[in-house]
Amino acid sequence: MLDKGRPVYTIGTAAELLGVHPRTLRLYEDAGLLRPARKNNRRFYTSNDLEWIGCVRYLLHDKGLNQEGLKRLLALLPCWEIRGCTIEQMDACTASKERSAPCWDLARQSGTKVNECYQCPVYLAAPDHVLSPEERQEAMKYITHD
Repeated sequence: MLDKGRPVYTIGTAAELLGVHPRTLRLYEDAGLLRPARKNNRRFYTSNDLEWIGCVRYLLHDKGLNQEGLKRLLALLPCWEIRGCTIEQMDACTASKERSAPCWDLARQSGTKVNECYQCPVYLAAPDHVLSPEERQEAMKYITHD
């Protein structure tokens, strides 16, 4: 069985499975809504990414959020709780003070070379924090590979 966290889908394949243009995936990434794995400057998506993109599309198209609103909602995720940070780690963390973007996007904005956000527990927990189980199930209509 394929590991859901293994980055195996190219941007073209992921776009095809999601029924979107590859540019849409680049726009979501530019907006800070997702962080696919990178290998030699090429994007690779995991099954977890595909599910998250389904959730993003659900929130944008069915729930009426725009990209900036979704980005701000994701900025409110308590990453320090999800990761189990100590008080010292939380005090040193930009994401606990700066609440304008998700922690994975703040890392990108600061120039930090973060290539493994796709494995981050905060990134992986985002769907559970912004959608109910029923909404997550509804969001899966945006994924055609299942």
